[in-house]
Amino acid sequence: MTNRYQSGMQARRQVLGNAHVDKAEAGKTTFDAPFQDMITEGAWGTLWSDDTITRRERSMLTLALLAATGNFEEIPMHIRATRNTGAEPKDVLQAFMHVAVYAGVPAANHAIKLAKKTYAELGVEI
Repeated sequence: MTNRYQSGMQARRQVLGNAHVDKAEAGKTTFDAPFQDMITEGAWGTLWSDDTITRRERSMLTLALLAATGNFEEIPMHIRATRNTGAEPKDVLQAFMHVAVYAGVPAANHAIKLAKKTYAELGVEI
C-alpha cells in the first residue's frame, strides 16, 4: 500500500465515517477493487488530504459540483459527511445557490430537496 492510499483511507474515514467506509470496503470485489483503490488514492489521498483549503470548503465545493453536474446520487452521502467537515446547512445552501446562478435552477432545486430530506433523516433542524 502506498502512503497516498493510506492517507486517502484516513481522510475518507474522517470525512465519510467508519461505518460508511467499512460497508464500502466489505462490498468491494476483485472487479471494482482497482477503481476503489484509484479513488482512495486520487480523490481522498490527493484532494481530500491536501490542506490548501479546509475540509469545510472542500465539502461545499464537492456538493456544488455534484449538483451542477447532475450527479445527485452522491449528494446525500456528502450531506451526511458535513457532520465531519464543518459545513453547516447555511453553507450548503449557499453552495447550491451558486449552482442555481451558474449552472441552473433545476439542478439547485433538486439538490436542495435532497439536502432537506437528508438533514431530516439526520435530525438536523434547518
